[in-house]
Amino acid sequence: MEADGTQATSGSLNDSQHDPGKMFIGGLSWQTSPDSLRDYFSKFGEIRECMVMRDPTTKRSRGFGFVTFTDAASVDKVLAQPHHELDSKTVSLRLAPSLCHPGPL
Repeated sequence: MEADGTQATSGSLNDSQHDPGKMFIGGLSWQTSPDSLRDYFSKFGEIRECMVMRDPTTKRSRGFGFVTFTDAASVDKVLAQPHHELDSKTVSLRLAPSLCHPGPL
């Protein structure tokens, strides 16, 4: 499933809160689309969801997105590679943050 980041995606909120297969992708080119994000990261494993976050008013990319792999082991494969370049930009990666914090911040 692809989303442009301007709408909620299907699934309950609890499904995505602690998904070990979900990664934050930062530093995206303004030209990066969900399709190009999917094309790049699919070499690491099967992708369940891929989205580029967009400003709801201008529809312009906000420069980051999320990729959710079907198998959490794919995240380890991505993180094992130190450099990732997409659309001529080096992107930063990390596990997606939890939507709620179990304790004090």
